[in-house]
Amino acid sequence: MAVPAVDIRDLTHRYGAHEALHAVTLTVAPGHLYGLLGPNGGGKTTLFRILSTLLRPTSGVARVFGLDTVAEPDRVRRRLGVVFQQPALDDELTVTENLWFHGALYGLSGTRLRERIETLLTLFGLADRRRDRIKTLSGGLQRRVDLVRSLLHQPDLLLLDEPTTGLDPVARRAFWQLLHRIRRQEGTTMLLATHLLDEADPCDAVGIIDRGRLVTQGAPEALKAALGGETLWIETNDPADLRDRLLAQFGLEARIIGSALQLASPDAPALLSRIYEAFGDRIDRAMIRKPTLEDVFMTHTGHRLDPAPADAMLEG
Repeated sequence: MAVPAVDIRDLTHRYGAHEALHAVTLTVAPGHLYGLLGPNGGGKTTLFRILSTLLRPTSGVARVFGLDTVAEPDRVRRRLGVVFQQPALDDELTVTENLWFHGALYGLSGTRLRERIETLLTLFGLADRRRDRIKTLSGGLQRRVDLVRSLLHQPDLLLLDEPTTGLDPVARRAFWQLLHRIRRQEGTTMLLATHLLDEADPCDAVGIIDRGRLVTQGAPEALKAALGGETLWIETNDPADLRDRLLAQFGLEARIIGSALQLASPDAPALLSRIYEAFGDRIDRAMIRKPTLEDVFMTHTGHRLDPAPADAMLEG
């Protein structure tokens, strides 16, 4: 059996009295794209700091290709590439100067580094911008250069911490096309932290993290299928009252999420018709849809995916 790219067991971390991670356990298979989906402040960045050896966990263990992040930090770092929320580049240096500097930090030099830089600049459509200063590039191009930086030493695992922050939709799409190309060509394992549903959906596996807890994980389609054929959403002024009435009259179990009720049903149109007939005067709005990752998130957390909760700054 292949050694997991990431193997995390009962990982907990506290900042004083604040528990940023609670007993998180997850495994990422080599070559896979694993998405960690949750709000800012949910624990994603703390987990990435531990994996990148910048932070020691309070308890539990994290391994990268079998290497303990606490006991073997130098060996772990040689296997890692990291793309942060903000590019780790010097604005005053040119593209090539930045890459030579970071390549030296990885112990690369001479012909090997020169050829790697040329290969990646060509692959990412940056060859004609090599002499431009970083501060003259658009946000999308800066992201490309930062991705090149993270790939110089051909890492086995790439950590992507909200990598498309601040990019417009066109730049985001171009960035992801480059990531998928790298996966195909180099077989790089990728662990993504995101609060964006459309970035998590194409992943091989997704973990839902909220308030420091990994509440569920699995293949996106399997997670959605587990909710049933269709999802019925009913908005009402008094969701608790309507939930109790549905249980008493029809034996239906409904979840309260905000001002709405969520129900899964293999025949949602027929169910909605029955509910309208009995309680139409209590319903403000209703809709039927196939389950989405947002439904998965809300089902397991009891609230919507808010990218910026009030305590987000606690995590840093």
